[in-house]
Amino acid sequence: MSLAGLVAGHRLAKSIGSAGPYLGGGLLILTGVFTIVQARRSVTNDSPGSHWLGGLIFTGAALSIDNLVVGFALGTYRVSLLLAAVVIAVVSVAMSLVGLEIGTRLGTSVEQWSGELGGAVLVLVGVAIASGVF
Repeated sequence: MSLAGLVAGHRLAKSIGSAGPYLGGGLLILTGVFTIVQARRSVTNDSPGSHWLGGLIFTGAALSIDNLVVGFALGTYRVSLLLAAVVIAVVSVAMSLVGLEIGTRLGTSVEQWSGELGGAVLVLVGVAIASGVF
């Protein structure tokens, strides 16, 4: 998904021009807010431990959408496709392993807030991209 976003971002970079960072940042912010809203809904609708496979599939889909948005944002910066794909792959695997380890260690103490925390990080990264910090 990241590679698809990179290709789309590269192709649209000329037509978007200087609005690219705002568009990419805005998409990340929207994705983060959506993630937070969905996490809040699942807390009120699901009992603990129910539908774990459905939650896992939803999380995988949300991560794919996040990767698409990140790829799109990077594509507007005219980053090399090969370099971006390699960096995204390495960082994605490394962060997934780190996340699994942290999740195992923290377990149930942060389980109820994990969706909100992930969404908040997306919002912060979107704000940073849109404001020119990155």
